[in-house]
Amino acid sequence: MTSVNVRTGQDVVRPDKDTFLSEENPFEAMMSRFDYAAKRLSLDAGLYKVLRNPEKQIVVSIPVQRDGGDVEVYTGYRVLYNTSRGPAKGGIRFDANVTLDEVTALAAWMTWKCAVVNIPFGGAKGGVICDPGTMSMGELERLTRRYTSAIIDTLGPDSDVPAPDVNTNERVMAWIMDTYSMHKRHTVTSVVTGKPVAMGGSLGRREATGRGCMIVTLEALKRHGMPVKGARVAVQGFGNVGSVAADLLAKQGAVIVAVSDKSGGLYNANGFVVADLLKWVEEKKVLAGYPNGEAITNEQLLASNCDVLLPAAMENVITSKNAATIQAKIICEGANGPTTAKADAILEQKGIFVIPDILANAGGVTVSYFEWVQDRSGYFWDEDTVNRRLERIMGTAFEEVTTMADKHAVNMRIAAYMLAIERVAAVHRLRGMYA
Repeated sequence: MTSVNVRTGQDVVRPDKDTFLSEENPFEAMMSRFDYAAKRLSLDAGLYKVLRNPEKQIVVSIPVQRDGGDVEVYTGYRVLYNTSRGPAKGGIRFDANVTLDEVTALAAWMTWKCAVVNIPFGGAKGGVICDPGTMSMGELERLTRRYTSAIIDTLGPDSDVPAPDVNTNERVMAWIMDTYSMHKRHTVTSVVTGKPVAMGGSLGRREATGRGCMIVTLEALKRHGMPVKGARVAVQGFGNVGSVAADLLAKQGAVIVAVSDKSGGLYNANGFVVADLLKWVEEKKVLAGYPNGEAITNEQLLASNCDVLLPAAMENVITSKNAATIQAKIICEGANGPTTAKADAILEQKGIFVIPDILANAGGVTVSYFEWVQDRSGYFWDEDTVNRRLERIMGTAFEEVTTMADKHAVNMRIAAYMLAIERVAAVHRLRGMYA
């Protein structure tokens, strides 16, 4: 199926809308893009079947004694999607809405993300169904350690390396590393990434995802002949990723006109002083109440007058219902899966340049790779070295994806999937099939 890109006037090949069956099921929504990319690559039927299925899905029960003495049993997951290119890599989230479909989709995303930036990892993801907000620090530690022991046969620097995700952090990674190390009877720092720097974490890791978003946004602006200075940016999600990206883009001369978090959004046509926003959030924990901006909703932020929209909150925020209202020329996906498959077709028809999640937010896993390398070698880099190497990898990946997009006349998302699938498939062909 073809349509006309309204900004270039060129015919662009797009997957038929009937290919995209669901805006709700995260795995099928993600795999619909995979299916179309595989079709464009003429991927052989056997490899298609291999790459469309996870290698391993683990479901565990996690009994935890609460502080009051009652025992609660939680359900945990760990999915290894594909490990042909190296150890599985992927975060662990603690959330009441965790599902096996979601974890599987995120594990597949990690597979393609690692391949896009060409680092030697496969994809994994983990999660526990719980509400961390109702749990004490002691309960969270017991939950983490019991979950770790339940999946310990999978974990290891050469097999499966977790990282922080939703509602997990450096502290949780420290518990995982300690639990694993106690079982192995020696300290194994390289079993997780996103650890405190004092115990083998990497400098620059906390800022890496936001920095990666900044790097590819600058590349996109350059590709479209748009100056960075004065570029109007709206950031949905002023957490770790969004706040860092906003700060770094502002330092490059961009104007941050809209921001939001779970408490709501703010708009300032003249641009925010990001340093003041960061100070406010550090003290108040949320954006609500910040005096130098007009209160807006998250929906209004998405439709705001800007050059760059950076969704860095949750999945499925840009859908077929609101995609037509977006005014941005460039979308940089700081979050995983912020745009549904049906929305993609609308954005492309509008001529909006989308930097897909598996490229845009790959800075985090890239510096996680750096952390893993540093832990294994026992030699640690200064922050300038980390940032310089991140910039080189992200810049190269952006160039390779745009080259693929131009060559095959597809959008950036399909091009990123094509590049990733091509790399993973090539390794499968070289390795052959063990029988």
